[in-house]
Amino acid sequence: MRVKNIGIGLLFSIFWSSASVATKFGVQSAAPLILANVRFFIAGILLLSFSYIFAKNPDYRLPRKKEWQQLALFGFLNTTLYLGLYVYAMKYTAAGIGSLAVSTNPLIIVLLSSWWLKRKPKAEEWTGIILGMGGVAVATYPLLADSYTTVGGITLLLISMVAVSAASVYYATVKWQLPNLLINGWQVFLGGVFLLPATLLMADFGTTKLDTVFWGSVLWLSLAVSIVGLICWFYLLRIDTVKASLWLFLCPLFGFFFAWWLMGEPVTIYTVFGTVLVVAGLYAGQRTKFAGK
Repeated sequence: MRVKNIGIGLLFSIFWSSASVATKFGVQSAAPLILANVRFFIAGILLLSFSYIFAKNPDYRLPRKKEWQQLALFGFLNTTLYLGLYVYAMKYTAAGIGSLAVSTNPLIIVLLSSWWLKRKPKAEEWTGIILGMGGVAVATYPLLADSYTTVGGITLLLISMVAVSAASVYYATVKWQLPNLLINGWQVFLGGVFLLPATLLMADFGTTKLDTVFWGSVLWLSLAVSIVGLICWFYLLRIDTVKASLWLFLCPLFGFFFAWWLMGEPVTIYTVFGTVLVVAGLYAGQRTKFAGK
């Protein structure tokens, strides 16, 4: 069983960290919002179809009135705002930086949770946040000069990180009665619906090429990341939430590896030092939880 859990943890880290590179490939063929919307609808329809047609389980029911409101808000934060902004930001941000920024989510969650619960963050939590953000800044610095990343892209990326952290805090406050597959299916589908008006108004359909690069990116993001990656994450959370968070430590390493291997992005001393700072920040910010185990 332990070997199985390690395998699932590695699979999660690999798939989760591959999202930024897959997105970078996708935005070469299509406007970011078009890529995002197609991905959301494919992932949502597949998850909901499996849940309602193939899963013979009485728990797989339609949401009730209050649940529709909860799913709508969660989907707006987690899919429309977070992933919509993230995909858009990746057009102007290096893939490795995108993966590194995602790894700071637990640190931002700590800060938002403290504000939500009206408690002061602990000293180690502030240390984790400062180290994590400092690491992103260090790794980003040389990429700004080489045009791999822009200030606008980093700004959108950071806003998207706040959005997903807010979504995670909200998710934790709701007493969900629906299975995880249905929650994920409905939130990603509703998030796509909310994003559709912006896509129709703002996206440049004229430059979109529905080629193999586009569909390869969409299918990888939909199947490997949004479905398999999240199934692995929910499984790890069910086994042990603290140990599950440890797999986030590998995401920056895999992310930079994929960016270097598949996109030729440079790996410099800034990259290494920035990644070390983020990993140190992740550990410092969650040290209390680890000690509790």
